[in-house]
Amino acid sequence: MNIIRRLINRFTKEDDFPAEFELWEDVVYDRKNIEFRDHKQRKDYVIGCLEQIKDAQMEIEGLKQEYDIVTSQLKDMEEIEALPASESQALKDAAMRLSEVGKSRAGHELKSVPMDEGLYQRMEALGDQVEEGIRKLEDAQEYHKKIKLDLKRLSGEKEAYAFRKSEITHLMEDLRSVMVVCLSATVFCVLLLLVLQLGFAMDVQIGYLLTAGLCAIAITVIFIKYSDARRDLKRMEKSINKLIGLHNSVKIRYVNNSNLLEYLRLKYRVASAAELKKLHGKYLEEKKRREAFRQLEKKLKAAERDLVGLLREARVGDPLIWIHQPAAILDKREMVEVRHNLIIRRQSLRKRVDYNKEVVAKKAQDEIRELVEDYPAYAAEIRDMVAEYEGKYS
Repeated sequence: MNIIRRLINRFTKEDDFPAEFELWEDVVYDRKNIEFRDHKQRKDYVIGCLEQIKDAQMEIEGLKQEYDIVTSQLKDMEEIEALPASESQALKDAAMRLSEVGKSRAGHELKSVPMDEGLYQRMEALGDQVEEGIRKLEDAQEYHKKIKLDLKRLSGEKEAYAFRKSEITHLMEDLRSVMVVCLSATVFCVLLLLVLQLGFAMDVQIGYLLTAGLCAIAITVIFIKYSDARRDLKRMEKSINKLIGLHNSVKIRYVNNSNLLEYLRLKYRVASAAELKKLHGKYLEEKKRREAFRQLEKKLKAAERDLVGLLREARVGDPLIWIHQPAAILDKREMVEVRHNLIIRRQSLRKRVDYNKEVVAKKAQDEIRELVEDYPAYAAEIRDMVAEYEGKYS
């Protein structure tokens, strides 16, 4: 009944997961059921570890590019804050002109503005990244659902295999007990027949034959069933071992996908792709309306050029981003908010880099080192596999 209840709960509660999935970042290496004398099992296990290292390195390479961009923006903020008083004032004047032109343009559109100016500026700053962000969020959300389904399916399969393994183990124990009972009964019958033969001079030859025949039949049946159960047990152990490997791969994908979703939501300041798509639609509508105010746009561009020129003189690496947030130059509180968002984004990136370095790549490397130490007879072969794999993907 408990098993049926757990199965019902699994299919009626979408977000119910076993306790083992609460620590998604844990990567487990369990090789107790792997026969390392088997070349294929040994090779598959080592290649699995190397694949995890490769995936982690590819993930890290992509993360470092984004990390450098965010770090560059933080350095630009330091350059702006370190400007001498005269240059800082000139930059604030330019930012003020840009801000005033922007407010003037917004004033002409108040009657038909469908979205907040801050949201518009934010969407404008994102530019072409919005469509890519919508696609990434949609893909990540869809992939997130698929991974969760995979985890639930793998969990169900693992429980089923574990339950079957337990049944087989109990059956083997029962067969051993039956074997003892049969042998004990045979010994008792033989002793009884001896007593009848020697003590009462009875002809018990048929009894001996029947006892021997029944004992042989019983032992044969028990031996066959025990052998079948033993083969089933080995199959169950191999299946469970395979599921553990799949669990590791799916867990890693789940962690990376969850971190990606977290980062995209931080980057675009939305909760979902639908919200970003809605904001983008409003932005495109508003942008179309504002085409009617080209004269104000010209003044705005001139103010932007002035601000960008001053920023370039101040050795700011990416001055264009500041034309969409002049308030940060004028108001320290705005600057603090921008810095806070960048720091959170960088922490999120660093977290993902550290995870792939320390949890995925390092654990896989440590596992390979332990294999070399634990199985010195295959150490050379394992090193050759590592060298061949590195040569293939270097």
